[in-house]
Amino acid sequence: MRVNFVSSIILAHAVTTTLGATYQRTSQLAGQSFLDAFSFQAISDPTNGRVTYVSESTAEADGLVSVANGKLTLRADHTTTLSSSGSGRKSFRIQSNSQYETHVAIFDIEHMPQGCGTWPAICEVGADWPNEGEVDIVEGVNDQTPNKCSLHTSSDCTMPSSGSMTGTVDGTDCYAYDNSNAGCGVKMNDNKSYGPQFNNNGGGWYAIERSSSYIKIFFWERTSGSVPSDIKSPGSSINTSNWGTPAAYFPDTYCDFSTHFGAHNIIINLTFCGDWAGSSSVYAASGCPSTCVDYVNNNPSAFSNAYFEFNSLNIYE
Repeated sequence: MRVNFVSSIILAHAVTTTLGATYQRTSQLAGQSFLDAFSFQAISDPTNGRVTYVSESTAEADGLVSVANGKLTLRADHTTTLSSSGSGRKSFRIQSNSQYETHVAIFDIEHMPQGCGTWPAICEVGADWPNEGEVDIVEGVNDQTPNKCSLHTSSDCTMPSSGSMTGTVDGTDCYAYDNSNAGCGVKMNDNKSYGPQFNNNGGGWYAIERSSSYIKIFFWERTSGSVPSDIKSPGSSINTSNWGTPAAYFPDTYCDFSTHFGAHNIIINLTFCGDWAGSSSVYAASGCPSTCVDYVNNNPSAFSNAYFEFNSLNIYE
């Protein structure tokens, strides 16, 4: 009987961590409240991009941030031709004022940055990188679909080569100092999850569920008929067990989450070129013209669509 009792506990735990949980809303952000919940980071780009991250006052003066009709728009400069010896293209990097551990965040995104040389991202990251971990929710370069979700951590953290998800594993070694910081990733199986195809379809919803034993990332197209009701119309509580199979699933099977992930801030940014988008092999393979830096310097109008437009961000804990 004791063996059966213990087995039942283990089984119940497995079902719980697989199916999801119920969470209560702690932040309901849209438009100005979304903007107020974040701070601009006018810092040097950690990924060595052809970018100048600006302060909030500069972003406002240059029209790089705006709130209208309950939506928040964050964009890069698309009018200035850059000098090869001068600073990079002005853009945004904002960080949430609050930190999160076990939580769910739902991003309702109408539009994401597009264009050759662009490298937009929505991620969650700890202050002591990589020791407190990083989770990339939305990330890609040079309009190349689909979206890629990744973890970047300290050593001794790996992911299984397959799992309960719709995406495809693209790297199992999460250690940031291996493999040029590629991390352990999952490519989504939906080309409308990123770039121009995402935008042409009206965007969609991204959600992350982080628990002590797994991290899940979900995506639903705007036009999908299977969007859960508490994603379309977020209420005071949500039940992630109703959300179906995630696009990406990162379990703690071979990674101790308690020692690899700390309290995280949400970061939303747009850089250009840099370590990934500007890699000569990556940029050339994308079919983009010239070199990445020359293109970004000399074609400002190409970045008129290099912007995020958010309808809302709802956070549950």
